[in-house]
Amino acid sequence: MSMDLIISGLAALLAVAGGFFLMVAGVGVLRLPDAYCRSHALGKAMTLGIICILLAMGLSIPGLAWWKVALAVVFQLVTIPVASHLFCLIAYRRRLRRWSVSGWTQD
Repeated sequence: MSMDLIISGLAALLAVAGGFFLMVAGVGVLRLPDAYCRSHALGKAMTLGIICILLAMGLSIPGLAWWKVALAVVFQLVTIPVASHLFCLIAYRRRLRRWSVSGWTQD
């Protein structure tokens, strides 16, 4: 096998994995019961999905500067979890109900 075929296959695998994680994040937003769980689904799955897609893009586009891909990955690693935390903080300060195994709770 040639190296180009291996790199193309790895890029395709990363793109499919990224699409899967983005789909999981979307399903989590639609199906999970409260803002805290939804924020968790977005923060985790979306970060991993975007990073996989960025790496796939870096592998599939020849001549792309890898420092730009690395900068975008670091930016995503910093901003998405912070935004997720801020959404939960706003929900907590507005005293939105939380879901637990025993049912809905209010603190």
